[in-house]
Amino acid sequence: MVEQTTRRLEGVIPAPLTPLTEQGKVHFPMLEKQLAYLVESGADGLFLNGTSAEGAYLSRSEKLDVLKAARTVAAGRVFLCAACIQPSTPQVLEELEATVRLEPDFVVAVAPFYCTLSQEAIRGHFLAVARSSPLPLILYNIPQCTHNPLALETILELAREPNIAGVKDSSGDFVAFSRGLLAELPGRFSWIIGEDYLDGPAMAMGADGIVSGLANVWARFYVDLYRAARSGDRQGLASNHAAIHQLYGIHRVSGGQIVAALKAGAAFFGRCTRRMKMKELTLSEEQAQRVRRVLEEMQLL
Repeated sequence: MVEQTTRRLEGVIPAPLTPLTEQGKVHFPMLEKQLAYLVESGADGLFLNGTSAEGAYLSRSEKLDVLKAARTVAAGRVFLCAACIQPSTPQVLEELEATVRLEPDFVVAVAPFYCTLSQEAIRGHFLAVARSSPLPLILYNIPQCTHNPLALETILELAREPNIAGVKDSSGDFVAFSRGLLAELPGRFSWIIGEDYLDGPAMAMGADGIVSGLANVWARFYVDLYRAARSGDRQGLASNHAAIHQLYGIHRVSGGQIVAALKAGAAFFGRCTRRMKMKELTLSEEQAQRVRRVLEEMQLL
């Protein structure tokens, strides 16, 4: 029987990349190096097999192998959130069954994607997952990928479900996120920001934590921002938020190819390869050099 975690969903929670070989297979030595970097930089948790990991393109066995690697590297030092990115409720439940055997601390699901759904259907999807899972569920709101946004009212309803631990909001809708933070809810429900441009404002408003893909490139900005927010250091929060905005330049110079830019950035530190699961999405050498210039301008390289 899987034992539920007693850890709180909070803090800096990087979303690790999945380094790949030239053949498109998981590059485990590089993955372990990247995971160790994030843990040793001061992360509180890891958000595995999500968007930054190309979770929608990984096979189930690859996802499970990534989770196993993370368990080994983390060795209990951080909590683990395992995403089950699938387009329908039955597929999520099937993957969930295999995932929970590896005993992450939390599981994660997005809204069903491909077909447009009503908010009632989206709510039913998450309730089915939460009530089937022996582990706490994190709602993942990323409508730019699913095309099925979680309305604030839907999140607030789901927040009352005992086995739903919180939401990672990557929608960029800071009005809804702020309203959610200020809402009165029973029990413990965590509000986690998943949009790097909003990390500073979200933490200033009292968010519980940050999930970031950009932390794969340079994690200290996030750790220092979080600590500054928790200690009331307004200047420290602002300066680290400004650095994150500058680091976001690697996305802009790559034409908005977000995950590919992350991989290129981490590759310059020897912690990832540039290879994307869909090879055609891999940055060219010219694009990668633009990423490098951003890092050099920030004196990170």
